[in-house]
Amino acid sequence: MLAGLIWLIAFNLQGIWGRGELSIVSVTALVPIMVMWIGLRVLLGLYPGYGLDAVEELRRHTYATLCTLAILAVFALSLQVGDLLSRLLLALVFMGLLLSAPFVRVLVKGVLNGARLWGKPVVIVGYQEPKTELANVLKVNWQLGHNPVAVFDYPVFDHRRAAHNEGFEVLSDQQPLASISSLSREQGVDTLIFAMPYTSREQLTRLVSLAAIHFRHVLITPDLSGITNSAVMARNLAGTFAVEAKYNLLDPWALRVKRIGDLCITLVGGVLALPLFLVLTLLVYLQSGGSIFYRDRRMGQGGKEFSCIKFRTMVAEAEDLLERMLEEDEVSREEYARYHKLRDDPRITSVGRILRKTSLDELPQIWNVIKGEMSLVGPRPYLPRESKEIGLAQSEILRVRPGITGPWQVAGRNETSFHSRVEMDAHYVHNWSVWLDVVLLARTLKIVLLSRGAY
Repeated sequence: MLAGLIWLIAFNLQGIWGRGELSIVSVTALVPIMVMWIGLRVLLGLYPGYGLDAVEELRRHTYATLCTLAILAVFALSLQVGDLLSRLLLALVFMGLLLSAPFVRVLVKGVLNGARLWGKPVVIVGYQEPKTELANVLKVNWQLGHNPVAVFDYPVFDHRRAAHNEGFEVLSDQQPLASISSLSREQGVDTLIFAMPYTSREQLTRLVSLAAIHFRHVLITPDLSGITNSAVMARNLAGTFAVEAKYNLLDPWALRVKRIGDLCITLVGGVLALPLFLVLTLLVYLQSGGSIFYRDRRMGQGGKEFSCIKFRTMVAEAEDLLERMLEEDEVSREEYARYHKLRDDPRITSVGRILRKTSLDELPQIWNVIKGEMSLVGPRPYLPRESKEIGLAQSEILRVRPGITGPWQVAGRNETSFHSRVEMDAHYVHNWSVWLDVVLLARTLKIVLLSRGAY
């Protein structure tokens, strides 16, 4: 359906921009192209794609689309029909598939989830907190498609409690799993997740072996918090299981690719946004009557300070006013200590509130990106006085350029504490990829369009 709609749009655009006539080869080629594209998506596990996050889905979708284009090019050269194909039509079709399919997929997921048709049932077996935390995570991140239908508290031996629980009872493995498998067969569950990060290797091996008899998919959550990331890969070292965690931002070539992408998008986007920029400049000037831009010292890559540029959204002498407020008002002092923001900030102007609501106050930071002080996507540009509060994560966060947008801006920036922001930024550095930046940019665009910026 999507492919047919894109083909129709591409045909009409070709009639406007190029030749409206189509060769028989161009028309007949579209059917195998769509078959190849869908077939590659099936092979890459995108249907239904349970367990894949947005970054991995985007990566596989892009690979499927580009691979389809490559196969088409090979066949066109081999059969010598390249001159008979409408290059404009094919370019429009592939560009349409590349850009629209991820958004349509998100929309379809939302509709199916609303109708309770998205996701597959899973069973979680674990010990106390880990199993409950995992179940809550899966419920919040429903897009993954793993719906917990049963959570079992399995009484396993926990080495952290051994010294304090000498009489801890270790029950047999067979009987509990037999009961779980019986219940799962009745509900058609084929996936079991072990949330036992502190279980001994020997016992976990027995449990996995028994579970594999009854469940097609067996997942294990290891005790690797803070180590694993989206680039993690399983390795077989001569029969020994190993996990490889790749940190892409340590690769100089990855940083160069990120920088090139920043410049290309910023230059094109800056030209398109120029009329909006001029209008906002006029509005700020009419209200403030003074400086249009606000420059604040922030910590950049390697801890080097730079002037972060924004549209002025506050009254003059805002910092002095803040200090007096925090001294006089205990409630404001506690709120600022937790969020480093105030919900009802009297320093913000009426135009400033609109700019912050739409996140357009950060538009001038395009200049910081061009100068190489910032990136389009990255950690939050922290104030120098926040250095001590960032803690040990500072060495990781300051490894890269701060971003105009980033993980905390698209994940409830108004409700997240300062500590949570730091964790999100450190997680971004660990998990960086081109695909992650694209996902965050798309989510930022959604927030701007829906006016869900900061207060």
